[in-house]
Amino acid sequence: MTDTLADMLTRIRNGQSANLYTVTSPFSRLGGNVLDVLKREGYIRDYQKIDNDNNKPELKIELKYVEGVAVIKEIHKVSKPGRRKYSKIADLPKFYNGLGIAIISTPKGVMSDYEARQHNVGGEVLCTVF
Repeated sequence: MTDTLADMLTRIRNGQSANLYTVTSPFSRLGGNVLDVLKREGYIRDYQKIDNDNNKPELKIELKYVEGVAVIKEIHKVSKPGRRKYSKIADLPKFYNGLGIAIISTPKGVMSDYEARQHNVGGEVLCTVF
């Protein structure tokens, strides 16, 4: 698998369209950092790393619903392996007039666009969530 983050986002998207409460994804450190941001911003309930018997850890992601409707309406990968998308903090647009977030990988760690504006750092735009 070349893009574990895109695979994880697709599993979340598919899980919410099937009204699942938990989905699993192969473990990656970047995926864990993105899930930290999603949890902080209130898009998922929780996640945890599970060590399997076959020595391949997984992430168990608890999806969030409000009155039977998924909290995440859209989740898209912006930066892809073939085309990376970098942005200065001044050039970063607000998504859905500030209702959605962009998740950015910065030198200070993975954070939302709001946090990146507070720290005044830019970086690679990983994905957008609404």
